Formats: sequence, C-alpha cells, structure tokens
Amino acid sequence: MKAKKQWVLIILFIIGLVLSGINPHDYFTWGLEVFPAVIGLGVLIGTFKSFRFTTLTYVLILVHCYILFIGGHYTYAEVPIFDWIQEAFHQSRNNFDKVGHFVQGFVPALIIRELFVRQQIVKKGPWLSFLTVCVCITISVGYELLEWFVAVVSGQSSESFLGTQGYVWDTQSDMLYAAIGAICMIIFLSKIQDRQIDKIKPAATQNRA
Repeated sequence: MKAKKQWVLIILFIIGLVLSGINPHDYFTWGLEVFPAVIGLGVLIGTFKSFRFTTLTYVLILVHCYILFIGGHYTYAEVPIFDWIQEAFHQSRNNFDKVGHFVQGFVPALIIRELFVRQQIVKKGPWLSFLTVCVCITISVGYELLEWFVAVVSGQSSESFLGTQGYVWDTQSDMLYAAIGAICMIIFLSKIQDRQIDKIKPAATQNRA
C-alpha cells in the first residue's frame, strides 16, 4: 500500500474521530468506545514501515473504526437509524451493537489471516480458516471480559458502554456475532485477500534483498 493512500485513510480517521467527539452522549462512553481505534491507529502507523497490510485490510479497518466512532457518539443502544429499524421491524431492542460485534469478528479475521499467511505461520488450507476464526473468537471473549471489568469498576456509569438493553444473553450473542463475522470474512473475502497478498509479495521480496 502506497504512503499516499495511507495519509488519505489517516485523514478520514481523524475526521471521523473529531466528528464523533462533538457533543457525544457522554464523554466517558465515547472515550471507552473510541480508545481501541486510537490505539489501533498508533500500532498501524508504528509498524507501517516494517509491515504493510493490503489495501483491503486497511480500508476495512477504517470502516470498523467508523462503527466505533458512531457507537461512541450515540452509544450502541441509541444509534438513531437503528431506532428507526427497531420501530419499523418491531424489534425488541436497538441492534447496532450486533453490527459492531459482527465487524469485531470480520475485520480482525482479515488482519489475523493476513498475518498468518504473510508471516508463514499457518499454511493455506482448512487449518488457516479454523485458527483465524478461533483467534477472532478469543479476541471477542477478551473484549467481553473487558466490558465486565469496566462494569465492576464504574458501576452504573458503564451501562451505556455495555449496551445490554436488558437482554440477558447479550454477552453470548455478542460472541456469536463475532464468530459469524469471522466466518463470513473467510467465505467471502479470502480469495480477494489472497490476490492482494500475491501482488505485494514481489515487493516484499525485493525489500528483504
């Protein structure tokens, strides 16, 4: 991925971050939700010279960040368009958080799979897909544990961050949606990702030479 494209994505990231921070629902929730995106940006910038992901991965990471920004601004339980969907389809809750958890599996699957392939950690085949999904589920479990920790530490102020909306199986369904997201990535984008990886292999080989 060329550096110019990287700067475009960084600018779009900053715009989304700034807009999400203008009069959010509350700054405690906003900070909790956008913090992973900010940390992720720092990691990607810090590793850009040593390891550049494919354009597909970078773009979808940005999409994931925007979902975090929207959730941080409104809280996952109060995103307006999903309030409309809730009313229009007679749903019992605002389900924007399920979109977030689906993407929480989908986008990390891109990252993990690309690392496995390009670092030659796992050969292409069934084990690559299986282990990619396993890692994504583990990430989802870790995030749910983080949410639990925040709830214990901050008490009632964590309700907007958790976004359970009274659904007793919210934690389990969050992990399920992340698993489904990871599986969907494997099914629908693996071949596209492989083609992009194949294009950058010659350049990587030249850099090592």
